[in-house]
Amino acid sequence: MPSWVSAVRAVSQGLGVLSALLILVSVLVVCHMVFVRAVLGQSSIWQTEFATFCVLGATFLGAPYILLTRGHVNVDLLPIMCAGKLRRTLYFLSTSIALAFCLIFLYASIPWCYEAWEIGLTTASIWRVPLWIPYLSVPIGLGLLCLQFIADVWLVIIGYEEPFGLEPGVHV
Repeated sequence: MPSWVSAVRAVSQGLGVLSALLILVSVLVVCHMVFVRAVLGQSSIWQTEFATFCVLGATFLGAPYILLTRGHVNVDLLPIMCAGKLRRTLYFLSTSIALAFCLIFLYASIPWCYEAWEIGLTTASIWRVPLWIPYLSVPIGLGLLCLQFIADVWLVIIGYEEPFGLEPGVHV
């Protein structure tokens, strides 16, 4: 396996761990918020936004790991019923469409994140979080998702992996 593919996979795995930690932290913060509100009778200032931003970060930063492990929801009936060149064509077509979507989304997210940083956008709450911080997870996650798509395609091109992670031949 080429070293750049190993590096992309390592980063994807690291982001998978980070995403799991972000979800864990958001659960703990929500529990804290419930305790503070219900038991102590105090208002919560930062907990809702923090948990929301953790889930946002986990979603986008975890996407490359989900692609790496093929953990996403997919319909694999057609790839299973196809073999050889037809399966490869279907793989390259579907991956190209998904990669194009991610590249367009990445292209749109960079100015969005930069604008939040440039003009100093913050949340409307008393906590006033600079929005570029949570927004940054979108272009970072999408950029690495694009790299993971490219690495997966490269492994199929060089014959290191089969399309869709399936064994060669038709499986019905």
